[in-house]
Amino acid sequence: MQRSTRERIVSEALRLFAERGYAATSVAEIEAASGLSPGAGGLYRHFRSKEGVLTAAVREHITRTSQQISATVQHAAGLQDRPLAERLRLAAAVGLAKMREEADLTRVLFRDLDKFPNLIAEMREGIVNPLYDMISKWLAAQPEMADVDADWDAVALALGGSVVNYWLASDALHEPPQRVDEERFIDGWATLGMGLATRPVRAV
Repeated sequence: MQRSTRERIVSEALRLFAERGYAATSVAEIEAASGLSPGAGGLYRHFRSKEGVLTAAVREHITRTSQQISATVQHAAGLQDRPLAERLRLAAAVGLAKMREEADLTRVLFRDLDKFPNLIAEMREGIVNPLYDMISKWLAAQPEMADVDADWDAVALALGGSVVNYWLASDALHEPPQRVDEERFIDGWATLGMGLATRPVRAV
C-alpha cells in the first residue's frame, strides 16, 4: 500500500535520526529522503518542526503498540491448550519481533531522547510500561502458574528485560553475545520460564 507523504516523512526521519542522530539530521535531508524537494519547505506543510516529526513518530508507535497489545492478548487466550514450553517460546519470539519493529525508535531513544524529557515520559508510559504489564499479566494467567508464589511484575521485568538486552547487545555488537542465535536464545528463555512452574506454591 502506498504511504502518504506524512507517513514517508515520519518513517524516513526516524530512520535518519537512528542512523545519524537527531541533531545531525537536517530538515532538507528528511525532505530528500521522503521524496520531497530538499530545502523547499515541504516538511512544514505537515509538521511545525523537526521535533514535531519525532513527536509524531513516538506517538504513532505508542498507538500501534496499544493496538498490538490488545490483539496479542486476544490471540494468547486461544493458545492455553498448547504446552507451556511452546507458549513461552512464542512469547519470546513475539518480544524479539517487537524489538525489531521498534529498532529505529529504540536507537533514537538511547541516543537522543534525553534531550526531550516529555517524549521519554510518553515512551515510558505509552510503550515500555504497558508491554511489561502485558508480560506480567500473561505469565500470571498461565494455568501452570496459578498457585505459584511470585512477584509477577518483577519476573516480567527480568524476563522481558532479557529480551531487550539480547536485542540491544546483538544490534550494538553486530552479532549476538556468545554467538547464541535467536532460536537458542528463545529455547533458553523458555527454559527459564518453565522453571517458574516449579516454584513453591502459595500457602492456602
